[in-house]
Amino acid sequence: MDSAQNYLNEASRVLEEIRTTQMDALHEAADICAHSIAGNGLVHLFGSGHSRMGVEEVFPRYGSFPGFHPIVELSLTYHNQVVGANGQRQAIFLERVEGLGKTILRNFVLKPPDSFMVFSNSGVNEVVVEVALEAKARNLPVIAVVSKEHCSASTARHSSGKRLIDLADVVLDNCVPAGDAMVRVEGHPDLIGPGSTVGVALLVNSLKCLVAEKLTQQNCPPIVLTSSYHIGSEASAARFDECFDDYRARVRRVYGATE
Repeated sequence: MDSAQNYLNEASRVLEEIRTTQMDALHEAADICAHSIAGNGLVHLFGSGHSRMGVEEVFPRYGSFPGFHPIVELSLTYHNQVVGANGQRQAIFLERVEGLGKTILRNFVLKPPDSFMVFSNSGVNEVVVEVALEAKARNLPVIAVVSKEHCSASTARHSSGKRLIDLADVVLDNCVPAGDAMVRVEGHPDLIGPGSTVGVALLVNSLKCLVAEKLTQQNCPPIVLTSSYHIGSEASAARFDECFDDYRARVRRVYGATE
């Protein structure tokens, strides 16, 4: 069997493990998100490094809806400039600087019924732990999206001695093995083919479906970004405007705007 097939088999295993182990956690997380959104609050999303992809998978894109607030720092996530200015060495360094998470959140007005979803495969870098600590200090529930195996096996780096799984009200496990890469190529000593992006995409899109279901059951159905393929170009364009206007109204408070 070739290595591409091996990767697809591993991805299928991740899917099945999420299906069989994460449904209770997904429902708990969906209840938290639906409570925030139905109460005109926000589900804040934060991830550094490649975990920013999980943030962007939630909102905005087709099949998603307002109520989720992406927070991404380019200095922590701008990975296409591998070396030189804005290079990965700097991003990796900054992920481990205590005080940066607190400084980032100082820019926002955060209060109930808001909640937080923090993405990190390892769950131990200082910035993501500090963001979770700051959210908890503001009495906001925290949903962690991690590799539980990797996080559980890792030593805390933050001076609090906490890992993301130690702080979260709900842990969503991407079901990827510690170390992320999943495939052994014959003749090569290293594992290849990371799986966390696949696991996270499966988790957050399942979560969005559950949140939409719960909001609809509460008679506050979300405004969904919908492709022109389904509703036609004119209706799709109008839906985008409606969705972004709703998002703008929701985030005004978090940036300190009161009018």
